[in-house]
Order: sequence, then structure tokens, then C-alpha cells
Amino acid sequence: MQKATNSDTSMETLNSTRQGTGAVQMRIKNANSHHDRLSQSKSMILTDVGKVTEPISRHRRNHSQHVLKDIIPPLEQLMVEKEGYLQKAKIADGGKKLRKNWSTSWIVLSSRKIEFYKEPKQQALSNTKTGYKPESVDLCGAHIEWAKEKSSRKNVFQITTVSGNEFLLQSDIDFIILDWFQAIKNAIDRLPKDPSCSSRNLDLFKIQRSSSSELLSHYDSEIKEQKPENRKSLMFRLHHSASDTSDKNRVKSRLKKFITRRPSLKTLQEKGLIKDQIFGSHLHTVCERENSTVPWFVKQCIEAVDKRGLDVPGIYRVSGNLATIQKLKFIVNQEEKLNLDDSQWEDIHVVTGALKMFFRELPEPLFPYSFFERFVEAIKNPDNNTRIEIVKSLVQKLPPPNRDTMKVLFGHLTKIVSKASKNLMSTQSLGIVFGPTLLRAENETGNMAIHMVYQNQIAELMLSEYNKIFSSEED
Repeated sequence: MQKATNSDTSMETLNSTRQGTGAVQMRIKNANSHHDRLSQSKSMILTDVGKVTEPISRHRRNHSQHVLKDIIPPLEQLMVEKEGYLQKAKIADGGKKLRKNWSTSWIVLSSRKIEFYKEPKQQALSNTKTGYKPESVDLCGAHIEWAKEKSSRKNVFQITTVSGNEFLLQSDIDFIILDWFQAIKNAIDRLPKDPSCSSRNLDLFKIQRSSSSELLSHYDSEIKEQKPENRKSLMFRLHHSASDTSDKNRVKSRLKKFITRRPSLKTLQEKGLIKDQIFGSHLHTVCERENSTVPWFVKQCIEAVDKRGLDVPGIYRVSGNLATIQKLKFIVNQEEKLNLDDSQWEDIHVVTGALKMFFRELPEPLFPYSFFERFVEAIKNPDNNTRIEIVKSLVQKLPPPNRDTMKVLFGHLTKIVSKASKNLMSTQSLGIVFGPTLLRAENETGNMAIHMVYQNQIAELMLSEYNKIFSSEED
């Protein structure tokens, strides 16, 4: 009786298949008996008319007895384990670091891979149009871990493939990202560790990210597999010399002798191996070294700006290219010959940026710490003439390098102000730029905002009343 029922069911399935166009329909004639209900879970796929393929093994998601649908979905859809929206960022491609750009992706997890789509419609297109291929991640041999340090966002984990691709996945909802992490981890753990997982690529990728000691040990193993005539590489010699006890002792003794006999800093400076820095040194130290009261670098920068920067809009306010400024700083520190008329310093904002950096990196600002409070008290005076006289007396009491450098700098800035109609830099604008750069308290407290106001006002007063403040120096 059971055989007859199954036979009728199969024949009717074949007949319905011949009537349709490749679609598979399942009709259940009778589901009264227990045996008949069990037979409902056995599905057949008919790819061609009259051709019966092998039964599909039930997927873990389909182990329960669901009501059979009229149309059996494709095999790819049966293998889908999880899908949904997540934030995705690809940060490495074949070991090469990429710029992190987050985007929303429709993520489909199957038993072996993850596919990324912009939206679920693209997944449907990939099943019908063979020309469309989504970005895919092979999970065989992949590694998954939480990556809090890779992003300021919360709930971020990273997937690293054997080919060196790295992906970050993220969601603001805790239970969603935890569910995805566990699902992907389970998929990776279920995959076999077989040669098809590109183990060689995984080894190379690990070597690329490993430390120098791990890299050396890897090449040691590679050298052992080489032919005798090819064992003359540097790594081979290092390996065998390091493995020899006597060689190790000899290397250690040489290192000890070198350390005990290493020259002092003064000796290296006398030989010119280590040179005194211009940036970051005390102003009086730089001036003593140059036998002057104004650093030559300050003079050169002012001369260059006077020559080709007075009419430039936003001079001293617009920032120059930081990399070029750092290059200029390096050349100055190495005491190499500097020509600011060279084409590489064509951007005048690089010169002004370097000059501001010089004053900003002074260990003690141009207005010494011991004078800061006195200048602040002077600027608080309500009477303008009294304020000018107090500031003038303070300037005269400054050390010569500070006073003379201040005179040269503010004299140059008055020329900038005289061209304000072209460069758009007023006294107030220059005060905002140079106030915090030239004046600051030794111990910053909660009065930073108030101090900033006074810093700007002092710089403005030095500019607007330049002739009165420095009149004694000009007599």
C-alpha cells in the first residue's frame, strides 16, 4: 500500500512537471497515515523534463517539518544561513591597507562565504543574471575577532581572510552584532582545514604581518628546503652564525665593548655627527651659537615674506602644507644651506608656517614666563598712555635676544598691517594669530580663555603702538 502511494505521488509529480516549464510542484494526495506524513519531507528536484536528480540532503535550517512550498528554491538559497543589513568597511586588500570607508551593505552568510550587496534586490539579480557578481569573502581559513581599536564606533569585529583581505562589520544594536559574530564564527569553525583553503597564501599573509623574529624563522625553514648550491644567502649565513655558540659569545662581547666605548654626546657634537637643533632650542642658545641677538632663520623668513608675501591674502593666517613645512624644518635643523627663493619653497604660506612653528616650539616663549603676568597686568590698565609706558618699560627689561627678536618681528608685522587692504590682515587678525604663539603662562590653569583674550590684546598693542614701545631702540 505504501509503495502504491509513493508511486502515484511520483507519477503525478512527473505529469505536473511536463505541463509546466521546468518548475517543480509537489502534490500530496493523502496525508492521513503516519507513513504518508513522513513522506512529505522527501523532495525531488526535476531540472529537465522527465529527468529526476538525486534527492537533496536536508539543510540544518530545514530539519524541522515545514509545510512544503509550491516551488522549491534554488540550492544557493537553501544554503543561506543568515542575511541582513550591517555597516561594512574594507580596510585591506591582499595585505595592502585601504582607507576605511563605512557603507551600509546587505550581507548574506552561507556555509562557506559571505556576500555583500547594496540592497536585497541585487541578491535576486545575482541569482538570475550570471553577469552580476557581488563582493565575496571566502570563510575557509578566515579569522574573526573583535576590533575595538580599529574604529571609534562600538560593536566592531574584523574578518581576515587567507588572501589578506580585511573587513570590519558593525551595528549599533548589541544583540544583532553578537548574533552575526557567533553565526560567522560557527561557519568558520565548521569548515574543514583542508589544502583547498589556500594554506600557502595564509602562511605568506601571516609572515607579512609577523614580527622580524617570526620572519627570520620562516625564512630559516625555507632555506633548509633549498638545494645545497642555493644556500649562500644572507639569511642562511645569519642562521648558522647565530646558531653557533662561539659566534653568539663573540657578538655579545663586541656589543658590550661598543656600548662601553660609545662616545659621549659632547664628542658626537664636536665631530659634527649630532648637530644642535634650531627648532626646539632656547632662544638665547640659538643666538649664542650664531653670535647674534636675532636667529638667522627668523631673519630669512621675514626677508622672504617682505619680498613676496605682503600682498598675499590671509598671510600668516592661511596654513601651508605641513609635510613641506616639516621638510623645511629638517633642513634648518641639519644646518644645511637654505635658500627660501628655491622653487620648493614657492608657497609663501610654507615659510610663514615654519616661522610660526619656530616660535611655537621654543621651550620658553618669546615673552618669557617670568614676564607673562606683568604684561597681563599692564594690558589691564584702563589708561592707554599708562598701558603703553608700562609695556615699553617691560620690553626694555627683556633679555637682548628676546627684545631684539621681538622688535624685528613686530616691525615686520607692521608692514603686513600697512597692506591690510590687499592681504586682509588687520591688527586684530595678527593679534589672534601671534598672541597665543608668543605669550603663554608657564602653568596653564582654568583661566586659559581669559589668558587668550589678554594674549591677543598684548600682541595688538605691540603692533598698534610699535613706534612708541620701541622708540628708545630707534634713537
